[in-house]
Amino acid sequence: MKVQVKKFNELTIKELYAILALRSEVFVVEQNCAYQDIDFKDQKAYHLILKEEGNIAAYTRIFKAGDYFEDNASIGRVVVSPKYRGLNFGKKVMEESLKFIRKKIETKGIEISAQVYLLRFYNELGFKEVGEPYLEDDIPHIRMLNTN
Repeated sequence: MKVQVKKFNELTIKELYAILALRSEVFVVEQNCAYQDIDFKDQKAYHLILKEEGNIAAYTRIFKAGDYFEDNASIGRVVVSPKYRGLNFGKKVMEESLKFIRKKIETKGIEISAQVYLLRFYNELGFKEVGEPYLEDDIPHIRMLNTN
């Protein structure tokens, strides 16, 4: 397993294509959600890629405070390839994302917009719910914050 963190302009064309294909496969096709994944925020993000056997097994994008949420750093587009599910790659990619933020990004906290069905998963990583659930692209989400 190999973990890489790259800024947008450091991604190869092949890596960017694989990231966008994975996000589309899971967030658009698998979750049956027509939404605009390419939101022109990737250019500001750090891209954390977990590779296994040369393939992207899991991925997140990470933002400094002010680049996505005003006061906090953020982790988003958390995705695990269907081929690599059940191997704890979701937990690993989140732990690596948290570690990167704590080492490299100055922030008060880490904020996410989590799909509600993953509440327990994020609680186990130190995130706490803030406010009430809401719909984002017709999928129930909840704001969560980690200040550890």
